[in-house]
Amino acid sequence: MELVKKKKGLLIELLGFLILNVLTLCKATKHTTTIDWIVKETSYTRLCSTKKILTVNGLYPGPPIYMRKGERLKIYVRNEGKYNVTIHWHGVKQLRNPWSDGPNYVTQCPIKPGASFTYEIVLSNEEGTLWWHAHSDWSRATVHGPLIVLPQLGKTYPFPKPCKEVPIVLDTNASWFKGDVMEIIETALENGGEPNKSDALTINGQPGDLYNCSKQGTFRMVVDYGKTYLLRIINSIMNEATFFMVAKHNLTVVGTDGAYIKPIRTSYILIIPGQTMDVIITADQSPSHYYMTARAYFGIVYDNTTTTAIVQYSGSYTPPSTPSFPNLPNYTDTNAVTTFTRRLKALATKEYPVNVPRHVDTKMYITVSLNTRPCVKHSCDGPNGSMLAASLNNISFVEPKIDVLQAYYNRIKQVYKPNFPNKPPYYFNFTAENLPDTLLTPERGTKVKILEYNSSVEIVFQVTNVQNATENHPIHLHGYNFYVVGYGFGNYNKKTDRNKFNLVDPPEVNTIGVPTNGWAAIRFRADNPGYGSCIVIWIDIPAGA
Repeated sequence: MELVKKKKGLLIELLGFLILNVLTLCKATKHTTTIDWIVKETSYTRLCSTKKILTVNGLYPGPPIYMRKGERLKIYVRNEGKYNVTIHWHGVKQLRNPWSDGPNYVTQCPIKPGASFTYEIVLSNEEGTLWWHAHSDWSRATVHGPLIVLPQLGKTYPFPKPCKEVPIVLDTNASWFKGDVMEIIETALENGGEPNKSDALTINGQPGDLYNCSKQGTFRMVVDYGKTYLLRIINSIMNEATFFMVAKHNLTVVGTDGAYIKPIRTSYILIIPGQTMDVIITADQSPSHYYMTARAYFGIVYDNTTTTAIVQYSGSYTPPSTPSFPNLPNYTDTNAVTTFTRRLKALATKEYPVNVPRHVDTKMYITVSLNTRPCVKHSCDGPNGSMLAASLNNISFVEPKIDVLQAYYNRIKQVYKPNFPNKPPYYFNFTAENLPDTLLTPERGTKVKILEYNSSVEIVFQVTNVQNATENHPIHLHGYNFYVVGYGFGNYNKKTDRNKFNLVDPPEVNTIGVPTNGWAAIRFRADNPGYGSCIVIWIDIPAGA
């Protein structure tokens, strides 16, 4: 089998139990506030050239949203761009409100050019940093922004209040392309191969002064000596986990994915695609300039450049000719990834309890693979002239003509099938090298898993080495947070690995990275009923390997 060295964008998303909910309105208002967004093309200059990109209200990254825990907000979106678009509120459970969740052809049909749609964000117990992004093809590359959930009025953080809060949006891989991102993905899909990788990584939309024509626009964070700051860090990438550091400064991680964790004091963080982190930094070094940096942890294909911003102390001093640069982990430092990830633990206090299910009603074992399928033309750009695909339990998602939610409520048949399997069709050494070609071609379909309301669910995700194309895979569950109770390398062993599960203080998240050639186990309760109390397994693979 030919070794596949490159792959782009295997984003596995569980769109789960999407539902309608009626919550009480914010105590401060008697009505739900509505804000207006216009999705349109706007000219931006980066890397010595100017092009038009898709934006919200002309901003890249897009406008930040600030809400308080338990509030709701309406957003009127008008699409004045050239392509269909939807917006997803990443990490918002949307209790009983699936119509506003955003994934195209799952909970809604996309907003066509010239059309509009009003979303409603319904918060419940989320608190911390979340984000929003387009959920249609690669429009999310430039259509995304922070969604900050503050404590309820009269409440405070479970840590000392910082002097200032600063959103940090890491745009790695889904960041800056010199070409039209939609044309790039359309070409990749048509030809069945991989898309071009990005031309730059960015912090808050700026590549940083290590890139050509980028020094003047480099993002600067001005700090006062002795003060503390809360960095609300968002990884808006589609596929690359990212190392993040600030030279000569320690970081204290206090939250992830809108939930608090036991504080972690560290010199670096590893943040996976779609994940958010709340990080405290104290300006306790000699007044000067210090680089804030981010670089990718390796995948099958990844941008191996480094993006920078500058932490700049206020006051009178002679600035250095070059800011201090941190010693980032190497691109291939799996040990650094594992060391950091294992430290993530839920806060687990009376005010922020852990409710991980101890008894499990439904167990699922889901393999994650990069596959190929026969070319519909004479020859395609995938391995051996094939087209790249991806699968969960050897099923590759087929986008329906209408959204699944509408099909359920209107009882439209032949849109999806409620028979997604609990386990793969066959077992083998999933992480072995040079697996046979007979494992390459998946079944294609739109399949749903039906669950009983309020049942407890355990899912073990197992990465496979089909095509020698294993990597750290991001997985996101819509409509829920879940507890990461275990993970490891190699093939999951239900007899020995289950005994090591953390059921005391597992981190509560909405996005995880399944380790390269490894597995991850999650648990949650299906108490957010949707269209038939089901999970839709959706593989968003805008291109391939």
